[in-house]
Amino acid sequence: MRHLRLRHPSADRRQLRPDLATGRAMSVSNAEIAAVLEEIADILELEEANPFRIRAYRNAARTLQAFAPDIAGLLASGQALPKLPGIGEDLAGKIGEIASTGSCAILQRLRGEVPAGLRELLKVSTLGPRRVARLWHELGIQTPAELQQAARAGRIRQLHGFGEQTEERLLQAVELLLHTPQRWLLNRVAPIAERLVAELGKVPGVIEVATAGSFRRCRDTVGDLDILVSARRGSPAIQRLTGDTEVGRVLAAGTTRASVLLHSGLQVDLRLLAPPSWGAGLLYLTGSKAHNIALRRMAQGRGLKISEYGVYRGKQRIAGDSEEAMYQALGLPWIAPELREGRGEIEAALAGTLPTLVELGDLRGDLHAHTRASDGRNTLEEMATAAQSAGLEYLAITDHSHRLAITHGLDADGLARQIEQIDALNEQLVGITLLKGIEVDILEDGSLDLPDAILGRLDLVVGAVHSAFNLAKEQQTRRLLRAMEHRHFSILAHPSGRLLGERPPINCDFTALIAAARQRGCALELNAQAERLDLDDLHCREARDAGVPIAISSDAHRTLDFAGLRFGIGQARRGWLEAKDVLNTRPLAELRRWLKR
Repeated sequence: MRHLRLRHPSADRRQLRPDLATGRAMSVSNAEIAAVLEEIADILELEEANPFRIRAYRNAARTLQAFAPDIAGLLASGQALPKLPGIGEDLAGKIGEIASTGSCAILQRLRGEVPAGLRELLKVSTLGPRRVARLWHELGIQTPAELQQAARAGRIRQLHGFGEQTEERLLQAVELLLHTPQRWLLNRVAPIAERLVAELGKVPGVIEVATAGSFRRCRDTVGDLDILVSARRGSPAIQRLTGDTEVGRVLAAGTTRASVLLHSGLQVDLRLLAPPSWGAGLLYLTGSKAHNIALRRMAQGRGLKISEYGVYRGKQRIAGDSEEAMYQALGLPWIAPELREGRGEIEAALAGTLPTLVELGDLRGDLHAHTRASDGRNTLEEMATAAQSAGLEYLAITDHSHRLAITHGLDADGLARQIEQIDALNEQLVGITLLKGIEVDILEDGSLDLPDAILGRLDLVVGAVHSAFNLAKEQQTRRLLRAMEHRHFSILAHPSGRLLGERPPINCDFTALIAAARQRGCALELNAQAERLDLDDLHCREARDAGVPIAISSDAHRTLDFAGLRFGIGQARRGWLEAKDVLNTRPLAELRRWLKR
């Protein structure tokens, strides 16, 4: 995971659509097709269209998200769209249109039928299309600012089914949206970045393409997407970006840079670099600001000048074509992008103590996954097969316990039946082993949601908070410490309970939790779901320094979710974690010994 450049996949796996700048072709992923269908469904629901029509689009989007073969690639090779559940001739035609153009006529028409602000309202947490439609039709609310005004005036509670508490929650949510710069989850940005990097790499004259900025540093959220291109003079890379069908507005376009706003709202900034300055520009535009300032001071101390064009001694450029050469000119080894935050990485580089960061290929297993037995979408066997395809040797099945009613979790009898099912399936599986586990609710008093008799039959117990997030710090800390003292407790899942952009972390003494985990012999989870990435990077590093193992877990609820492990790896690398710090890099036999301690 050196430069984390997003290399484009082979063209034979992607649907091709005309490139406006070069006459070449551009690709559309299954996720992008599904996103178009979801947006159509959202707008139809805003318009209070036929519910069956809305449901058809949503079901089609879910089907495509779970469909492993690349649909666009199949169509590009001349094959027909496979028969898929709930997708008839009309929807199949629209999917083909999206695959070939990146959009479809009905979406363009629907976008013109509703106020643009309604799509912004959909970003308010707890507001879905149905409620947005009611706010629009019954109160004339079309923007987040109008929602804020109406909530402050007490107008929302007047609507049937809303009430005073709902109004207060909406006011808090909309104020959070209005006062927080828009940040994008990594799983939203990654497919866009991969597609654009792939397509820009095909433009004539382009030599290299890479992402930069906070996305390359694997920050948990991204404000915008920075893409760098090294190209020969005259390459139409700028025109290729500004002509993309997903561009809603061109903010700026010159000879060496461009900024565009996509229909999704994400801003993409492109910089065109001359090959001799590729490494300098990549280093400078990756950041962070604190890291760059530290490098500039080092350069000044050596009588050098460093910029986005290279390292100079006087007027002579002595480095610039690669990041390695840039660092070497300052007497440093290459520093991984995830470490470039001004948190001691330069001192560690000088001392020769930079960590050998964990990589995705180091993971042997996954210790948190769900099936249809609770709120997952796939069977035990399907999840096992998918985990094995993801390169894993073991998978812990940790369905929810029954206290969290919305997940339809397992009681003791249901868990006992699942234990028998896993034992029977393990006798048939080859190359992967299922571990018996549970994601058990930690109750408000710190007790666990299931009795010891059943917990003692499991390989591991993953404890999690799903309620009472607003307890005072002392009470919340005491709650978690008591749970971790339970003799069957193995791993504390998504410890802070945060949902990025929606719910803040619980108020808890994490230093005390980390100390207790070390004393008790528990692990802490780094939940790889893009909306969680919990533990955060700072607490990962604190746990590492304390000798507490971290489990990087997908929290998979469907077979495709194992792909999200890469986001957890990015967070772990930001937390300075090495393979030896991660619990599920251990071989199964060693993991079993740890679990039985």
